[in-house]
Amino acid sequence: QVQLVESGGGLVQAGGSLRLSCAASGRSISSYTMGWFRQAPGKEREFVARINWSGSVTYSVDSVKGRFTISRDNAKNTVWLQMNSLKPEDTAVYYCAATWNSSQYWGQGTQVTVSS
Repeated sequence: QVQLVESGGGLVQAGGSLRLSCAASGRSISSYTMGWFRQAPGKEREFVARINWSGSVTYSVDSVKGRFTISRDNAKNTVWLQMNSLKPEDTAVYYCAATWNSSQYWGQGTQVTVSS
């Protein structure tokens, strides 16, 4: 079992930055693909970014490319999402997910609110 705890969310003005953290416990996530997802009010959860087990390959959705950066430190069992140039449409609950083969774990989410 992997437990994931997100932190770093909050209220920020448009154009500002936040850094989300996802701390894992229970077992090492060094073999896991890690991802960030978000869910805005009244909308379905959507993919934001993912990073492979070594951190050598990342992918993000077009709407955040050039603004958000996903990174990880397997020694710290932690994944981050650096979010710059935030927009009101980035407002959502952000979730961290760990995936390996058929196993997938989710955190409880952290709220990000961007005011205009």
